[in-house]
Amino acid sequence: MTDTRLNHQPALLAKLDHLVNQVRANSIWPLTFGLACCAIEMMATGASRYDLARFGAEVFRASPRQADLMIVAGRVSQKMAPVLRQIYDQMPEPKWVIAMGACASCGGVFNNYAILQGVDEIVPVDVYVPGCPPRPESLIYGILQLQKKITGKAREEARQYR
Repeated sequence: MTDTRLNHQPALLAKLDHLVNQVRANSIWPLTFGLACCAIEMMATGASRYDLARFGAEVFRASPRQADLMIVAGRVSQKMAPVLRQIYDQMPEPKWVIAMGACASCGGVFNNYAILQGVDEIVPVDVYVPGCPPRPESLIYGILQLQKKITGKAREEARQYR
């Protein structure tokens, strides 16, 4: 009797899982959550010059129940943190988070009591996009890295360099 398993999964389920992850990675629906100057760069990414639609993240959603990617663009105040967490909780599974800019990643230049020192204190972050403010190309690169993470290609590349 031959073993029909791929990576310890039955062959049919492994192929279906791969197909579902490819569809998820190429049809990301981002949520608009712009808080400061990084939001302008996030809006520019969706405009015709950079055309985020060619990467599968076409329409920015206004409702968390219709989105699977939260792009936190800008500084998060302590008063806004519970709101951000509530919106994250309203998103359906699977969901991902991109921290865009230095303020969302680590507080930026605002090292005080009123600004959250990184959005990863309240929601799990999948991809960090550095910069102050980051260029639209940086956000596109971050979305491409997220697509690699969703499809599992990031693990394959990490295994290759070991």
